Amino acid sequence: MNHMDLYNKLRTVPADAKKTIAAGRLKGFTDINPMWRIKALTEAFGPCGFGWWYKITDKRLEAHGDEVKAFVDIELYYVVDGKVSQPVVGTGGSSFVSMEKSGAYVSDECFKMALTDAISVAAKSLGVGADVYYASDRDKYTTVGESKAETAENPKPAVTKTETTGKQYTCSLCFKDITKAEAEYSWKKYGRILCRDCQKKVSTNG
Repeated sequence: MNHMDLYNKLRTVPADAKKTIAAGRLKGFTDINPMWRIKALTEAFGPCGFGWWYKITDKRLEAHGDEVKAFVDIELYYVVDGKVSQPVVGTGGSSFVSMEKSGAYVSDECFKMALTDAISVAAKSLGVGADVYYASDRDKYTTVGESKAETAENPKPAVTKTETTGKQYTCSLCFKDITKAEAEYSWKKYGRILCRDCQKKVSTNG
């Protein structure tokens, strides 16, 4: 297999599996339908449990102030030419207890959402949905006649000096406030909102 065969097979996300986030800290970025990722992995390797699968290695709750966050660590495996891959790790997170204006909100789906997030992080290492996270690279593969609008996912919003220095975003791992510029950079590179320290940890741990 050519080194880029699998990446190129998994990189493109169909329009009906993408949705622009309309509000919140990720406003303007693109959300990918999680079932499309499952479909992409199944098309590439076969049914889950045979051609690809994952193992949960850790599941935990962490308190941060009055809120509680849920995290799931996984190892994802896949088969190519009859050979099982080394583990591809992924960590996902979600909120268990969130403080809202009306009081504490408890989510009974926090571990499910954290697992979905972990699968997306691991799958991204294989190139799943790569064009959403690395739009400038996608432009090299744009076919003649393809709409420019279809190749402009995640346009970078204009960032003023005030926005760059102001704390408006929160790291998804350590929950430290970060700047909009840091948030935009980490989203494009890692598909997550991460501070610089957590970016280094993710890069080191895969």
